Amino acid sequence: MGNLDKLGDKRVAVIGTGATAIQSIPHLGAAAKQLYVFQRTPSSVDERRNRETDPDWFKSLQPGWQQDRNDNFTKLLVGVAVEEDLVNDGWTELFKSLGELMDGSGSANLSVAELKLLGEIVDYQHDNRVRARIDDTVKDKATAEALKHWYRPWCKRPCFNDDYLPSFNRPNVKLVDTGGKGVDRLTEKGVVVDGVEYEVDCIIFATGFEVSRATYTRQAAMEVIGRSGETLGNYWAKGMRTSHGLMAHGFPNLYHMGFTQTGYTPNFTYQLDKQAQHLAKVFNEAQQRGLKALEPTLKAEEDYLALVLAPTAMTEYLASCTPGYYNAEGSANAENDGFLQGHYPEGGLKFYEMLAEWRAKGDYAGLIVR
Repeated sequence: MGNLDKLGDKRVAVIGTGATAIQSIPHLGAAAKQLYVFQRTPSSVDERRNRETDPDWFKSLQPGWQQDRNDNFTKLLVGVAVEEDLVNDGWTELFKSLGELMDGSGSANLSVAELKLLGEIVDYQHDNRVRARIDDTVKDKATAEALKHWYRPWCKRPCFNDDYLPSFNRPNVKLVDTGGKGVDRLTEKGVVVDGVEYEVDCIIFATGFEVSRATYTRQAAMEVIGRSGETLGNYWAKGMRTSHGLMAHGFPNLYHMGFTQTGYTPNFTYQLDKQAQHLAKVFNEAQQRGLKALEPTLKAEEDYLALVLAPTAMTEYLASCTPGYYNAEGSANAENDGFLQGHYPEGGLKFYEMLAEWRAKGDYAGLIVR
């Protein structure tokens, strides 16, 4: 982050303690005269574990190493066994812990109930370690208690930062915990919580963003009109409807990328790369055949929608979570709007394998072609 020396005589408020705030608070705490951190729900903040790159190791890398690391990371995070953890960070640690708890027995010999229990044990071990790290780092006990999360690791986006917790040992940094309610209101002078007004010169809104996949036409203030004159926003008014997460019936040659009922992978650039490769191959084949338009049939869309919206283990997991964008703020429609739901049920790796098999058949099954 750049030089923030102009905040040296300013009282600054940060509203929010999610991933964005956690990255900025260490810098703001070092620069501002006074920093107030307004917290609705504490995040899980583990150590980042960044390390310097060994030049000799880097020189030894062969072409394709990026793909190998991406594949390795994705496999670990969906439970596929690998010989070596090539990334070895906080994201992969939790999943390796589950394998260690199984002690080589594998999941094939365990019932669903036993797997759920092992998952809970691993989650609690992880969470207890993260909470102990807060006790070891933050000197003020009341502040330390308020910074502890009491929900399972995948209820909210896990965070990793080595400087966030020590920031609360600075005399100019104060945590204002709202007990899950958020701030009461803003005034001309500052922020009010529980009847107390905190006067500030600057407010930084780190309150997150809407991630509902079915509303991005409204978010972008750009509407798409389909073949029959219907708008995409209206077509998705009750939730996103796609085939393979990439196309919608009635909207030929309109292709969606991102978290749109596709195969979820934690590394977003990896996911976009896989989608781009798939679509490029489809476009190339369509061009060679002289096709002008591709569009899913209504039945293909309905069949795929039933597949991705069927309850999964994550549905049950998120139902017990504190509200957040992973479960659409606790919405009853979380199956369609929740960030971690409404995806291909077998995960990202299987999703892209499925697309490759679909392409290999060459018959454009489920598509209207013109």
